[in-house]
Amino acid sequence: MIVADIEATGLDIHKHSILSIGAVDFEHPDRQFYGECRMWEGASIMSDAIAVNGFTKQECSDPKKQSLKELMESFLHWIEQSEDKTLAGQNPSFDRDFLNSSFARSSIGWHFSFRTLDLNSMAYMDMIKRGLPVQHKNGRADLSLDTILKYVGLPEEPKPHHGLNGAKYEAEAFSRLLYGKNLLPEFVEYPIISDVKRDKTDK
Repeated sequence: MIVADIEATGLDIHKHSILSIGAVDFEHPDRQFYGECRMWEGASIMSDAIAVNGFTKQECSDPKKQSLKELMESFLHWIEQSEDKTLAGQNPSFDRDFLNSSFARSSIGWHFSFRTLDLNSMAYMDMIKRGLPVQHKNGRADLSLDTILKYVGLPEEPKPHHGLNGAKYEAEAFSRLLYGKNLLPEFVEYPIISDVKRDKTDK
């Protein structure tokens, strides 16, 4: 599967633009992708969105950066080398919709499938299986990425949010939930939390 994380100028695929894409090929984790682009002409910018990802308004429209079309062409070339092209991530429906909209805007005849794999569901299922309480808010499961990272023995993701960092942290969390093992060398120093330690942490 492809664990991807995008950064954008906002939340609306019709008004806002992708700024960067980070991705890890889960089956071959040494295969990674990162690219940035300037926003498409006429796109809007939400101040709250760029505060999260650390881009400035000037960087969003920097003419020296590649265009959205160039970024999407480069990303597709990378995708084509992956055996399993299923999209995965912490919030993959958000990433999928932005990526598919950007492929269409770039007149590229390819898109990710509607079916995705999300980290929130996997962590939720793992907690239920182990009989551990699931954090809720307003009557709904509320497992942020940092909550899941802590659950699997990882530190919080560095701020501001960065696409490739996000993809790496998410891929590592997937591996620990699926197989109970480390995936990427940069996380080997963080022990995988045992069932006993999890019980103590969550009580």
